Amino acid sequence: MPIGLFIVDGQTLIRYGLRELIAQQPDIDIVAECDSAAEAPAMIAVARPDVVMVDISLPDGDGLRLAQDFRDDKPDLGIVILTSQPEDDVIFRCLESGMSAFVAKTAPVEEVLCAIRHAAVAPSSFTASGLATAVARRRSLQDRLALSPRETEVLRLLHDGLSVPAIAQEMYISVSTAKTYVARLYEKMGAANRAQALMAAMHHGLIQYQRAASSDVPALWPARRTRARRRASVAGSLALVGSDPAEGTGRSAS
Repeated sequence: MPIGLFIVDGQTLIRYGLRELIAQQPDIDIVAECDSAAEAPAMIAVARPDVVMVDISLPDGDGLRLAQDFRDDKPDLGIVILTSQPEDDVIFRCLESGMSAFVAKTAPVEEVLCAIRHAAVAPSSFTASGLATAVARRRSLQDRLALSPRETEVLRLLHDGLSVPAIAQEMYISVSTAKTYVARLYEKMGAANRAQALMAAMHHGLIQYQRAASSDVPALWPARRTRARRRASVAGSLALVGSDPAEGTGRSAS
């Protein structure tokens, strides 16, 4: 029985190209397509596809957020993210969100077809052509950043919204020492303030993306248990390595 494919992409030419490509594949059928996030949920309920291919940038919404909704509702659905932004952090967002595959719009035809077929037979297993290289780059960067356990704790508390005095109280250290840890963290992140430090940490994979419509601030631990299990499978590759430096830096902590 052919793989039923549902396409969600705002670009007419992309949808046309996929139709032409799939028409030549006896094992894949397009069961439905749409160009917006608003239409997709109702259409997928009717079409009942085996695999959905979603553009990460839809005209009326975040394609990855839509795909995460699909994943939460349908654990066995194959989900392929199609994107014109093949950056490392996008690959990791897809991995951490429980997607089945990640494909750049510039990828070879065979790679697109392989992603669809993979998603159909192994929806809970992630594949992306650049994943190994992205992991190596992230590991190298994290090794260079080398956050100490104390700095990692400070990063968590900064994310939680604690002030420097509150961080000092939470960690049972002086305010002066807390300021030193915060300043050291800012320097490693190349940041001048809390918001910049959190965004840099998210970009470098030190904290994860939070699925919250009301906030674009990253979270250390996403709430969904399914995505927590997915992250556990790559925890070894993304682990932080470092030692506690002896001296502080001159940046101000705020």
